[in-house]
Amino acid sequence: MSLVAMLMPKGKSGFGYGSTAEEVVAGLDLTGKNILITGCNSGLGEESARVLAARGARIVGLARTQDKAQTAVARLPNDPIPVACELSEPASVRAAVQAVRATGVPLHAVIANAGIMALPQREVQHGYELQFFTNHVGHFLLVTGLLDQLADRGRVVVLSSLAHTMAPRGGIRFDDLSAAQRYDRWTNYGQAKLANLLFARGLAARLAGTGKTANAVHPGVIQTNLSRHMSSIENLGFALGGPLFAKSVPQGAATQCYVAVHPGAEGVNGEYWADVNTKASSADGADRALAERLWTETEAIVAKLP
Repeated sequence: MSLVAMLMPKGKSGFGYGSTAEEVVAGLDLTGKNILITGCNSGLGEESARVLAARGARIVGLARTQDKAQTAVARLPNDPIPVACELSEPASVRAAVQAVRATGVPLHAVIANAGIMALPQREVQHGYELQFFTNHVGHFLLVTGLLDQLADRGRVVVLSSLAHTMAPRGGIRFDDLSAAQRYDRWTNYGQAKLANLLFARGLAARLAGTGKTANAVHPGVIQTNLSRHMSSIENLGFALGGPLFAKSVPQGAATQCYVAVHPGAEGVNGEYWADVNTKASSADGADRALAERLWTETEAIVAKLP
């Protein structure tokens, strides 16, 4: 456990910085609950799937290929469902939506967990910067395609990050979503994570009054496969500073598991969570007008995709 985890007090939820996924779901009976998780084959997604399945949930596990999804869920109880979903390919996302719909199972929670981070060079997919397209547009297409399958009081949990504060001034560069004018891996990653947060805010507004909810979470600073594009200097800094501030994977998965299934998060809608408690986001992250503009722009993007 990091030094910060040992020193940080717990919040109103009764949990905090050092809490693990197993701790936040201890004693819960999730039998009969179906929970969809993207990126179920590694890192926080893998840990979330393991912990929630151990409490009785049936996992609908999405990974980039069918083989990866099958291998990941093969270790889980409760008849899990593997589904291929490459978030950067609209055809794959649409096929995943159809595959999940075909199962007929109601989704009690959707955890939009998968993502990519800090690509060293600008990459473009379907005309858009790859981090924005994969992390935001891919999940937008998936989640909105499955809203009819969201159960009563179902919950959508979108992984954002404290990195949303690294987004460019004004929040989203709507005039340069391909990053053709300028690309910085951390700024563009921050923009993608801000988009994740704004998507959750926008979805929450649309779910208001239905009993269904959408929230965004910051998992913490964790070294997983997501950090594979970090430079040697950045990895060295992480190795030196990690014992002070970094979370383990079980700690990193705690907030998303809590928001997805814990009674303490029942009815909470449109919030930003960190350390298993609601937190304030950046001003851009709380900007409802910006969330609405992003929603409209993303609908237009999706409508033009092949």
